Amino acid sequence: MPPKMIVLDEEPNDPEHGNPPSARPVPTMLEYGLVPLDKPRGPTSHEIVAWTKRLLGVQRAGHSGTLDPPVSGLLPIGVGRATRALSLLLLFPKEYRGVMRLHSSVPRKQLDAVIGEFTGEIFQRPPQRSSVSRRTRSRNVYELEVTEATGNLFLFRCLCQSGTYIRKLVYDIGEVLGVGATMVELRRTRVGPLSEASGLVTLHQVNDAMYRLKNGDEALLRNIVRPIEDTLGDIPRIVIRDSAVDAICHGARLGIPGILSLSEGIKKDDTVVLLSSKHELVAIGKALLSSDEVRSHQKGLASTTERVIMNQGTYPKLWKSHSAKKKAS
Repeated sequence: MPPKMIVLDEEPNDPEHGNPPSARPVPTMLEYGLVPLDKPRGPTSHEIVAWTKRLLGVQRAGHSGTLDPPVSGLLPIGVGRATRALSLLLLFPKEYRGVMRLHSSVPRKQLDAVIGEFTGEIFQRPPQRSSVSRRTRSRNVYELEVTEATGNLFLFRCLCQSGTYIRKLVYDIGEVLGVGATMVELRRTRVGPLSEASGLVTLHQVNDAMYRLKNGDEALLRNIVRPIEDTLGDIPRIVIRDSAVDAICHGARLGIPGILSLSEGIKKDDTVVLLSSKHELVAIGKALLSSDEVRSHQKGLASTTERVIMNQGTYPKLWKSHSAKKKAS
């Protein structure tokens, strides 16, 4: 859910530049879009991205959070410049549902007690076949429960911090129980605001959508490719003046006079998203001031610009570079 906003000023939207995310023309939609793809078991995440890229006919695509070939479920795929915003999804928890097999029977009470020990902060050493260095690191498991059981097979649900290795979690549970455990099957069901409940997309649907688009029907494609802004969830946001957009697109830091509204409760060093007055994602930044400090000051810098999402020139240039100012003086 979007956070509550503090309104500092109001101004009419620029009708000639930019588009509300839900009203973008198809080429622009494919430049700032995200496909919540339902990855099947078998292919690698890289293969799924390559196929999606080919079907959509885009130059650039990328995914957030690799799923191993045997794992199915939600694989968020960003297209165009939306790939630059995929790092935002790492801020959210992820939900998995899987099947664990214990190598020997144990009392259910003992299993539940051990599972309770793996809720909260845990320490993991990534498996040998992983894309990160194999050093012990901490991760948070917010919820872990067994929902069904048949013999030594247990269906479980896990809500955890991004970067948690579920296969390793199952292995460690088996080690603590003293009987060993293997993950039989795993499916990712949620990444932050994206979930099975909100609808996932298959490669067949992507193919059908592009076929219909070639025949003049863009409705299915609009249901499949969602605005990257749909992934923002409760990330703190700052809405900026249209006159400040192009400066931010060139990497400038955001000054307080360029702010129209901002989320309540922003703290210094928080990750924030900078939005246009039409709520288009312009850039990702770090807060230099809290919400209360911004509200009580008239001047000063409110945010850095860490990563620019919007193309330069989307809004008119209404600022002067340092060299131009020196020439004018």
